[in-house]
Amino acid sequence: MLLKILKTIVKFFRLSGIDFIKIVNTARGLPSFIKDYIKLKKENNQELFPVELYPILDDKYKQGGTATGHYFHQDLVVAKKIYNANPSTHMDIGSRVDGFIAHLAVFRKVVIIDIREMTSRTENIEFLQANMIEMRDELKESCDSLSSLHALEHFGLGRYGDPIDVHGHLKGFNNMYSILKENGVFYFSVPIGRQRIEFNAHRVFSLKYLLEMFEGKFEIVDFSFVDDKGDLNENIVLTDELIESNCACHYGCGIFELRKKSKND
Repeated sequence: MLLKILKTIVKFFRLSGIDFIKIVNTARGLPSFIKDYIKLKKENNQELFPVELYPILDDKYKQGGTATGHYFHQDLVVAKKIYNANPSTHMDIGSRVDGFIAHLAVFRKVVIIDIREMTSRTENIEFLQANMIEMRDELKESCDSLSSLHALEHFGLGRYGDPIDVHGHLKGFNNMYSILKENGVFYFSVPIGRQRIEFNAHRVFSLKYLLEMFEGKFEIVDFSFVDDKGDLNENIVLTDELIESNCACHYGCGIFELRKKSKND
């Protein structure tokens, strides 16, 4: 119980910009930094490379990289699917620009929609500022391929300047459905686990609830998930047991490839 409380406190301060682990590791790195600085000054040619201080003291205690977690896996999985599908028009709502969208921009044009302003511009990325809780008529059936990764869970919670709306996720999801043409493909991910709101960070969805959201609108083409350890589990058949247990996730990530049903389905 005490450990759980301590983890909650550390998490709170980290979200507030105070990282106790970084502070501790910075203190640990100070003695070796001083030692290394003195050694470098003795050996260095000051005229060729003048030495100026820019201390970074905690990197030696980190791993060399992290090939795990929600964003790492979902971005690669979905970018690969879109590359192989090569749709006519792809749009995205709220996904991470310096991750997933950057992957897509390497090989295709993508129109991205976000409630916040984006002033930077780059090749292959077209930006549209909009609140997707409110539908814009000109967007209806405007693409044959759509993505929204780790975004819908935030709708209506105020985190990104959007108005509080307890039904924001449903309104946003219905509007995403409207944007797609019939038989269009929707690449969609959200946190999965015991259903709850962790205010004002995000919602966590149960699989049962998500399947009810899809009913009558989409069929599931493929399902994968990232578990609580950060590992990817691909091409999973959703059994009653997995649905009931939310794939044994407390805070996992469900990654869906969905097809919009036609009027004849």
